[in-house]
Amino acid sequence: MPRLTLKGLGKAYGKVKVVDDVDLTLEEGEFVSLLGPSGCGKTTTLRMIAGFVEPTAGSISMNGAVLSSPGAVMPPEKRRMSMIFQSYAIWPNMTVAENVGFGLTLQKLSASEIKARVAKILEVVQMSHLADRYPAELSGGQQQRVALARAIVVQPAVLLLDEPLSNLDANLREEMRFEIRRLHEEFRVTTVYVTHDQSEAMATADRIAVMNGGRIEQVDAPHVIYTRPKTRFVAAFIGRTNLVEGQLDGEEVGLDGFALRLGQLHSVIPGSKRPILLSVRPQSMALHREKPLGRDGYPVLPVTVAQRTYLGESWDYVVRPEDSGLRLRVAAPPLQVHDVGDSVWLEIDPQQIAVVN
Repeated sequence: MPRLTLKGLGKAYGKVKVVDDVDLTLEEGEFVSLLGPSGCGKTTTLRMIAGFVEPTAGSISMNGAVLSSPGAVMPPEKRRMSMIFQSYAIWPNMTVAENVGFGLTLQKLSASEIKARVAKILEVVQMSHLADRYPAELSGGQQQRVALARAIVVQPAVLLLDEPLSNLDANLREEMRFEIRRLHEEFRVTTVYVTHDQSEAMATADRIAVMNGGRIEQVDAPHVIYTRPKTRFVAAFIGRTNLVEGQLDGEEVGLDGFALRLGQLHSVIPGSKRPILLSVRPQSMALHREKPLGRDGYPVLPVTVAQRTYLGESWDYVVRPEDSGLRLRVAAPPLQVHDVGDSVWLEIDPQQIAVVN
């Protein structure tokens, strides 16, 4: 039986639908990220799961029992869920150990059991040496570890995280996203993680639910979301891509200045002439000074370098194919240096091209 089920879930304020007909199922121990831009409905969805917001449509169930439906909402404190907010919400007048043990105190456990469980979780989050410190004496990353420890130590059925890393600097965010994944692999708590940062979602989640305009556009594993986006929005929102319009005509896709054979593309059905949209990732193309011999089915065409940006780990080139109005972004290794205006050859891997609905 699934741990958590959202069925036809909706929330409207007057005529404005903030969340619209959301269906999502989480299995026991699964980590799912709700990913999308500000205002897409992801935080409202999380707050409905937590019991802070009443849905106007649909239902939320845990282990088969309905927790929320219009007019009937189980209070948050009865849901066996832990929630971590952007602000961490740790008490400034309590030590690290007291903060972590507070939920266990409310459960009326014995002092010896509270002490043992707090000691164990502090060791797991590498905070044992700071057990007697107060929050004001901790860094942002350390405060986040306290919030995680406090949420996990009560052994919740579901863990909810609302943009938990948004207040940290870039280096700490990267460190903590891997820490969150490490803790998940150790405890396997069913987790819903809200973020607008695709790197966080990619690094932490088993599956990503991409939201737009209150709806879920695609739910898949991170690598599937990236390599096989199903909609224009998902393709553009996840990573960088070139959205190229073409014409499907029988066994060929005609593009501006060149064509692709249908057999080169992934799971495209031949058909009569119709528009088609392709997502071509910068990493699916390569630049060469000399014309490559070409692998079977790999289109090779002459291009001019129109723009370049050095990103440290790679070059971000914009190239313009000859006799074409296209401008394509291409990723290249840091030592592959081309000047603006250079004439080079572009090689495309068609197996990495995704057809977008």
